[in-house]
Amino acid sequence: MAENALYYGDNLEILRRYVKDESVDLVYLDPPFNSNVDYNVLFAERDGTEAASQIKAFKDTWHWTLESQRAYEDILSSDIASHRLKQCVLGIYNMLPKSDMLAYLCMMAQRLMHLKRVMKPQASLYLHCDPTASHYLKVILDGVFGPERFLNEIIWKRTSAHSSARRFGPVHDVLLFYCKGDQHTWKPLFQDYDEQYLEEFYRHSDKLGRYRLSDLTGAGTRHGDSGQAWRGVNPTDAGRHWAAPLELLAALFPKQDFENLSSQEKLDLLDKKGRVYWPPKGKVPQLKRYLDDMPGVPLQDVWNDIQPIGAQARERLGYPTQKPEALLERIISASSNPGDVVLDPFCGCGTTIAAAQKLGRKWIGIDITHLAITLIKKRLRDTYGDDIVQRYKVVGEPTDVAGAVELARQDRFQFQYWALGLVNARPYEQKKGADQGIDGRLYFHDEGESGKTKQIILSVKSGKLKATDVRDLRAVIDREKAEMGVLIALEEYSQPMRAEAASAGFYRSPGYNASYPRMQLLTIQDLIDGKTDVLTA
Repeated sequence: MAENALYYGDNLEILRRYVKDESVDLVYLDPPFNSNVDYNVLFAERDGTEAASQIKAFKDTWHWTLESQRAYEDILSSDIASHRLKQCVLGIYNMLPKSDMLAYLCMMAQRLMHLKRVMKPQASLYLHCDPTASHYLKVILDGVFGPERFLNEIIWKRTSAHSSARRFGPVHDVLLFYCKGDQHTWKPLFQDYDEQYLEEFYRHSDKLGRYRLSDLTGAGTRHGDSGQAWRGVNPTDAGRHWAAPLELLAALFPKQDFENLSSQEKLDLLDKKGRVYWPPKGKVPQLKRYLDDMPGVPLQDVWNDIQPIGAQARERLGYPTQKPEALLERIISASSNPGDVVLDPFCGCGTTIAAAQKLGRKWIGIDITHLAITLIKKRLRDTYGDDIVQRYKVVGEPTDVAGAVELARQDRFQFQYWALGLVNARPYEQKKGADQGIDGRLYFHDEGESGKTKQIILSVKSGKLKATDVRDLRAVIDREKAEMGVLIALEEYSQPMRAEAASAGFYRSPGYNASYPRMQLLTIQDLIDGKTDVLTA
């Protein structure tokens, strides 16, 4: 699969229909945790301040239903589910019969067995979860991949402190790391040495930098040239032999310059490069290992150096469960190569997609809400400019009015999110008791960096238009002191509606030196035809 793609829909159906066998190099998934919490998107301005717009992203609550029973039976009858996975699910069913946790685990098992199917033999999978269900999910993963394919349980310290009554504060998430085959893609990662280690071991320095001393000899005597004297020092006297480090020689010289040399000639090369420390006479010379030559400390399975996204972080989108890009960059760097395909079946606000794009990987993202798809498209556009839309496809969004009508019939809120996304607007959810009439907002600045933030109010109508709709939006624009308003509808507007909108006059932009209709009436057909810039004179 060579094309970057965003899919709207149930990831199980998307995996079955669109993603080919053995086509993916790396899977990262951050599914709901069965936390019994409603998660909201709290949008933020670029300066980090929170806006009033808050939308429910998803409800992380699971119950045993007819759909759960269907998923359970699907696993037991599936051709791609291993006997081990079926026995695993049966065992959990007997332990937790028809429970909320079983409903969640059956949902996950269904998807994990299809994720294994689409993974290449050298591919890996990282499942991000928390302790609520991590122990059960590890058993499910053992059933899918086999216990021998388990690589790590990585602990990510996601917060510094958390008060909790009568127990230790929960401050970590879990990343369960599995591979599909014997030879998975692996790139070792390193961290900087801590200062205490440097002070203790790298306490010497010269013009080439900071260094520590290590042996130029190995244990035991030898009868070849490695056991002979070099510059008056015979290693055999101490029961040792010369052992010039080949990895350092390879880093300093072409292979043909040293591979056929004697031990003594190799040591001469190192000395010419200033890599030999000469102690007082009678002592054995040692190797200088410079700090700049060392990659650092190999990364372990406890990660406490990646901070969660703070309120003022530039990458903060306000999406619940949003993870830092640094976390995904680490995973992608360790377990894939440039050009590889990275899949995130619960892609949310698109952190995996953003990290994969940055690191030169191809990507596939799947989410069941148009809210998430809209956020991802905006995130890519804000980072890479408008041309980025030419470098990925979106599957599952309406492409014509008939598709828009069907989406509106299925879920008017998803229709609303999709329509607002076409004009790059953010959704707005009314608080209880608030006046109605606002479905979205667009913010703009037309007075330079020091000018105030201005806004455009949007209203989306998925049903039959009423004569009062235009008048009502005009009243909201006045009440909110907004510069402009846009009404988006499936239907065509009547002439009286257009006359009412025209009577609102124009907004004169000081920065753009242009006038814009204060009220604009757009149809879904207009948006599909590309008329999506409401700041077009």
